Amino acid sequence: MVAIPAVAFAGLSKAGLGGGAAFVSSSILALVLEPGEALGIMLPLLMLADVFSLKPYWKRWNWPASRLLIIGAVPGIGLGGWLYTMVDADSIRLLIGVICVAFVLWQVGVRPALAHHGSRAAPDWVGLLAGVMAGFTSFVSHAGGPPVAAYMLSQNPEKTEYQATTVLVFWVVNAVKFIPYAFLGMFTLETLRVDLILAPFMVLGVWAGVKLHRAVPSGPFFALTYLLLAVTGLRLIWLGLSQTP
Repeated sequence: MVAIPAVAFAGLSKAGLGGGAAFVSSSILALVLEPGEALGIMLPLLMLADVFSLKPYWKRWNWPASRLLIIGAVPGIGLGGWLYTMVDADSIRLLIGVICVAFVLWQVGVRPALAHHGSRAAPDWVGLLAGVMAGFTSFVSHAGGPPVAAYMLSQNPEKTEYQATTVLVFWVVNAVKFIPYAFLGMFTLETLRVDLILAPFMVLGVWAGVKLHRAVPSGPFFALTYLLLAVTGLRLIWLGLSQTP
């Protein structure tokens, strides 16, 4: 009852809404499972969603932005693996949640006021930093979406370019994460059994997400993306504050 709607929502988010809210599914599962077990269940399902999401958006991504994010994500994943057993994941959730909410407030309140002066895309170093944050937070909680969204939205992309870039980046990130997850013992026969049961619902969510992406115009699409960033950011803040001693 908990996992099926959570997984379907993750597929819809990854394939149609930029993936910014897909990590909420891991948090929902963590309410009823051990966090490590929840992460281990979700990663193969997210990788399945990546495979089914690639074809509709093939070569429609922003390659320069994708390259920066992927290059930054690799050391971020390494850092996440190194610190996984020592870092308080709830403190990371709290930090990323604050960043998400602050970014949305800036987009809604400050950026429009400065629009008449023109806007420039964030420099390359910001993309690399966003990649590091995405790799690290993706490793510890599958919450890599907000840093990638923050950087991509600063590039003023067309909605399909934005969506395709997130699909490509997290296809690579999730594939790289698989190896350290396996070494940490996060995959078991039980998690594989659960994955087999939930896989059809992830595919159904991906299908619905692609349909939704094609049906929603750019304006509402990015408005919904900002809303998802705000909601997921507040969710992360709540989780961090409620669990941090």
